[in-house]
Amino acid sequence: MILLAIVITLLLEQVWPVAPRNPVMLALLRWARTVARNMDTGAGNHAWLAWAVAVGLPALGVGAVHALLNGLGGWPLTTLWTIAVLYCTLGFRQFSHHFVAIRDALELGDDERARQLLAQWLQVDASAVARSDVVRLALEVSVLAAHRHVFGVMLWFCLLQVLGLGPAGALLYRQAEALSRAWRRDAAAPERGVSTALARAAQGAWRWIDWLPARATALALAIVGSFEDAIDAWRRHAGQFANANDGVILAAASGAVGVRLGSVSVRAPGPLAIDGPADALPGEVPSVAHFARVVGLVWRMVALWLLLLALLTVAHVLG
Repeated sequence: MILLAIVITLLLEQVWPVAPRNPVMLALLRWARTVARNMDTGAGNHAWLAWAVAVGLPALGVGAVHALLNGLGGWPLTTLWTIAVLYCTLGFRQFSHHFVAIRDALELGDDERARQLLAQWLQVDASAVARSDVVRLALEVSVLAAHRHVFGVMLWFCLLQVLGLGPAGALLYRQAEALSRAWRRDAAAPERGVSTALARAAQGAWRWIDWLPARATALALAIVGSFEDAIDAWRRHAGQFANANDGVILAAASGAVGVRLGSVSVRAPGPLAIDGPADALPGEVPSVAHFARVVGLVWRMVALWLLLLALLTVAHVLG
């Protein structure tokens, strides 16, 4: 059922893409802000309790619905429920339109348009960013977005599905990632009323939740790309990034594709923040040609995941 649900979700999402700020994710964000408003006292222990309520209760609710449907109708109902949850949490089309628009603008030689699109995506001022850095940032953010919207979601979905919680893992992962950004942004705006302790708790929890998925994504990048170069870049350069999990992914991607990533830092209040090292990683200077390489790499990773799930499904049936 895991493989079937993921395949159907990816196909549906390609035909009818869902917006990243879809009604389900917006409702979860409103729920989190309600929790913060009522439970955030500025104390560390209360911050962790508020995070557990904001993230854990919706995930447990998804798991409870899965168990209820399993008791009422078995796998057909649970499969439909799983696909519905995955459709709101997993998919390339939630971010790929940014990637495609920037690539198309660069291919047409419209660097100014590419800078504007990058600024809209990251919610920063990109007017002084050089062309090669526009390419670099677009590649970096796209790789991280693919991890956070697809591969990380898939891993947590599979882990909690095996434990009988259905698609709870997918929701837990996306909610944890969203709150790490939302509460960091709200903590910087006094009118939001979010304490620094709550923002730190959300970011600390996100680092723990993303630790295993980040390394699984980095390993997949190495397998489908240049293995030795990816592992070498991972070992040598991942620690140069302020965010250790992002550093593992970007270092492995740099080696897998052979592109020089990481020399630009962007602190964005919006979708992503990248704290790059002072010096770029080894590899070729980023160019428009690398967009196609990264797209091919990502789709090979999808194929690798589906192959592994297919093998596990066959092994389970035969066992």
